[in-house]
Amino acid sequence: MPSGRILIVDDEESIARLIAEALKRQGYDCETAFDGDAALDVAAEMRPDLIILDVMIPRLDGFEVARRLKDERETRDIPIIMLTARREEEDALAGFSAGASDYVRKPFSLAELTARVSILLRRNRVSNDEEVIEIGYLKVDTSREEAFKGDDRLDLSVTEYRLLETLASAKGRTVSRDELLRRVWNMQVGDTRTIDVHIYRLRRKIEKNPESPEILHTIRGRGYRLGFNTKT
Repeated sequence: MPSGRILIVDDEESIARLIAEALKRQGYDCETAFDGDAALDVAAEMRPDLIILDVMIPRLDGFEVARRLKDERETRDIPIIMLTARREEEDALAGFSAGASDYVRKPFSLAELTARVSILLRRNRVSNDEEVIEIGYLKVDTSREEAFKGDDRLDLSVTEYRLLETLASAKGRTVSRDELLRRVWNMQVGDTRTIDVHIYRLRRKIEKNPESPEILHTIRGRGYRLGFNTKT
């Protein structure tokens, strides 16, 4: 059975306990907190493997809690799934900017949430096993969420880093635009031109010659691939 310690933060106690019971049935150890201050206290003491964090909680909202967790060495690597009843895309982007790994809108099914928890924990364990991904002169340190071109640290936005890490973790596999929308922007559908713009910006930062890329390739009709000696 799955294992792991999960902190659930939601001011609606009935929802928090419902999630906890569903996850306990899957083999997880769960704790609950009902406001932002309590969430930080429990996280510092519990050191959970994953946090499910509602945006609209009292005292400190979910965005601020996520930012504070990511500012502390002891808690910065804990993956966060943010919950919200709001529908605006800007909220999702704000959540990712604050450090969320995934974003789920209410109402949600417990089966979907449980599946996302399992996937994120598995992905995080793989990332911890291989903290630095090297592709030629490019290094992606997934534990510190930093990337280097040779010895020079790259100045990447949050979205650019998430895009680079997703491509690097694919280990030479072509990643479709739809997959990038899901994994980087947490969108099932959207304007893929947004991806093209970010790829253009990322390419200018990681390539020695952006006009003749040798590491970040466009695979026509399929998506993008990170690696050397790749035919398009």
